[in-house]
Amino acid sequence: MVLFDHDDDKPREECGVFGIYGNHEASLLTALGLHALQHRGQEACGIISFDGKRFPSERHMGMVGEHFGGNLSTRLPGHAAIGHNRYSTQGRPMLRNIQPIFADLAGGGFAVAHNGNLTNSRKLRHDLERDGAIFQSTMDTEVILHLVARSSRGHFLERLVDALSRIEGGYALVGLTGKKLIGARDPVGLRPLVLGRLGEAWVLASETCALDIIGAKFEREVENGEIVVISEKGIESHRFAQQRPPSPCVFEYVYFARPDSIVQGRSIYEVRRRMGHQLALETPCEADVVVPVPDSGVPAALGFSEHSGIPFQMGIIRNHYVGRTFIQPTQTGRQTAISKKHSPNKAVLDGKRVVLVDDSIVRGNTSKKIVQMVKDAGAKEVHFRSASPPIVHPDFYGIDMAAESELFAAIHTHEEMMRELKVNSLGFLSVPGLYKAIGEPQRNAMAPQFADHCFTGAYPTPLVDKEHDESDKEHQLSLLDDA
Repeated sequence: MVLFDHDDDKPREECGVFGIYGNHEASLLTALGLHALQHRGQEACGIISFDGKRFPSERHMGMVGEHFGGNLSTRLPGHAAIGHNRYSTQGRPMLRNIQPIFADLAGGGFAVAHNGNLTNSRKLRHDLERDGAIFQSTMDTEVILHLVARSSRGHFLERLVDALSRIEGGYALVGLTGKKLIGARDPVGLRPLVLGRLGEAWVLASETCALDIIGAKFEREVENGEIVVISEKGIESHRFAQQRPPSPCVFEYVYFARPDSIVQGRSIYEVRRRMGHQLALETPCEADVVVPVPDSGVPAALGFSEHSGIPFQMGIIRNHYVGRTFIQPTQTGRQTAISKKHSPNKAVLDGKRVVLVDDSIVRGNTSKKIVQMVKDAGAKEVHFRSASPPIVHPDFYGIDMAAESELFAAIHTHEEMMRELKVNSLGFLSVPGLYKAIGEPQRNAMAPQFADHCFTGAYPTPLVDKEHDESDKEHQLSLLDDA
């Protein structure tokens, strides 16, 4: 998938998926679910339903509320539907790259929407194209569709399992056939997927907040390596990968999930507040006010204030009518959005020693602007605190942090970061402190409880495309040496 805009200093993911089976207002409920998941992607959105004969669909650039109003049950009729919010990390932002995607297969129509990133998609795509496959988009999601279509297995579920057995990476997908709603989660559970119930209907969603908005009851998380199949017969569970300890992405706790969501039985809001407690314990400083970088830094700043005793104040006001900054397609777009998005509250900042608390620092651009804005508002000192460890390794699973050269903490020493940010002090939460805040006494170095590779370099799956690129680069260099 690629970029839209959240704060440019934010980890950029990703997508939101939603599916429902067994309700005559399926498309309307899907739109509501996508609205709750809007924070996961604002670049584009799409819905496909099934009306008993056809798969009507709509796909649009932009946000859910701009396109999916009115009587959706007339435009997208049916008792089952799936939807997707897009923030691209593979495939340029264009209409043909909007999900869900659909194809008429030998056994009937199949629509699929996917959150995550396949780490061997380029290799698989190359092999499929060599065998004659014709692609209509540049998304890795279409690779899954082709693998299902070309599988030699008999029943549809067997073909889907065959396809999933060939892909690597992090993914949560929802699929729709003429008879079934399907959900699947990657073998280590990197990307989230939950199961809920609304009366007689079943619901799949990226987060519990999407269940809450439609009044659905949370049943459980879809397990890593599990496929759930929902039909008029009820719900079935199938395992397509060998049982192994789950390793969900730690950034769900740091940034991606909405504060009111529950992940692995934990309140995201409470975890982030505890991150602030731990941050204050590990990186104390003398100051007059604790100020969050809104909105994502608010829970951690509250925790920092509670533990340190320094008063919490809203020293920065966020304009909620500007899109998220990391989700803008270009650097120019991100920079413009930053200046529109935050305003200093001079009454709070003037003459004060300020602790700025944010959830993380990725590229550093927004952080620099925020610090300067606070100084321009009269702050006497600025102390920056990040409620996550330094991000020093790229991600390849659906977060837009694929280049180490773009990561602020990877290319600067601590002292250099302080000079770049122009702050009086700089502090990051430690990896052990992050685990403690989440509720794990300590990190298991042999089998980390979370996918924390951006901090530690411990990648949970093979990086086939990356390794192939590096091997090819070495080969090209060797040819130059021999020339």
